[in-house]
Amino acid sequence: MVGASFGGRKAIATLLAGLPSRFPLPLAIVQHRGRGSGDSLLPLFRTQSALPVSEVQDKAPILGSHVYLAPPDYHLLVDREHFALSTEAPVSYSRPSIEVLFDSASASFEAGVIGVVLTCASRDGVRGAVKIKERGGILIVQDPDTAESDVLPRAVLEATNVDYVLPLAEISAELVRLCGQNGNLG
Repeated sequence: MVGASFGGRKAIATLLAGLPSRFPLPLAIVQHRGRGSGDSLLPLFRTQSALPVSEVQDKAPILGSHVYLAPPDYHLLVDREHFALSTEAPVSYSRPSIEVLFDSASASFEAGVIGVVLTCASRDGVRGAVKIKERGGILIVQDPDTAESDVLPRAVLEATNVDYVLPLAEISAELVRLCGQNGNLG
């Protein structure tokens, strides 16, 4: 699960460019964007990723080795087998909300979640990051010194113990390493 806001386009593109086509996990991404933001992220991310990238459709099954992008103006929720979209009220002025993604994913998969906090100019995602840790998941935070906006990365570091604080350029390799440790990469 990946959350980003201000500066997220570049950060997410960098993250995706570092993942191999055999990366086994599904990767759900919330990039703050509103109703009128258009679909410019999808083509950009597709050119950067060796994995298939799509915008989530309501009730879509969750498949490994895929990248899923929350659509503009919808919260992205995760259950054990499917995604769900919601138009409930914005959280921290954001829809989609990082908070909603992190909380629902960790509620469904508990210790099986890896949360990635990237550049973000708001605190949306702090409570969700705390939930990931409380439920036994792994939390990776972009080194605030490498973030275009350090608000969320610093807030998460203040709120909970994280597993890794890494420069943006090293996050993909750590995700690959974590999957390899679990026997998930061939």
